[in-house]
Amino acid sequence: MRARFPDFRLGSVLATSFTGTLSERFGDAVERIPTPHRLIDWLAVNGLAVDSCTTAQLDLARELRESIHAAATAAAIQDALPAPAVHVINDRSAQGRAAAILTPEGKRQWRLGSASGVEDALGVIAADAVSIIAGERDGRLALCASPTCQAAFFDTSQSRSRRWCDMNTCGNRQKKARFHANQRKKPRSAE
Repeated sequence: MRARFPDFRLGSVLATSFTGTLSERFGDAVERIPTPHRLIDWLAVNGLAVDSCTTAQLDLARELRESIHAAATAAAIQDALPAPAVHVINDRSAQGRAAAILTPEGKRQWRLGSASGVEDALGVIAADAVSIIAGERDGRLALCASPTCQAAFFDTSQSRSRRWCDMNTCGNRQKKARFHANQRKKPRSAE
């Protein structure tokens, strides 16, 4: 029987969704890809199915994840991009072999070849990171307002004013905390 792992946080932007495989970075961190098989699961859910993954490939994936997070965080706060992170993202992007294809619905989708491996899937994720960090897509990089999360996310809302990486987790948790704090401040009625 397979161990139960935390659910994936799935978003509409591949690179920032990938960085979400480690959440609550400034609290009780939650690793969502703790094993090579779990990385295979995440890749499959995101249309990048591969047959196998080694521990070394999982390490490459985590290195890419942290590099994307570092570069996206810097971009979100308009700071200089960290050179080591840029180097890892560029290397992974250049090493991947995948093709962008057009779906009948007019959407771009990535196709890995039949002999593709984890490195090819990581190349797709790195290429996606390049496009959002370089500002090539309509939206803006932002950081989650949750003090325990602070995940980088790509805000495509009309006003570009989203505060939370995920309203169902971070946003809801913060709203509940604010509600409970307000309840404690209210004077109790005389009985």
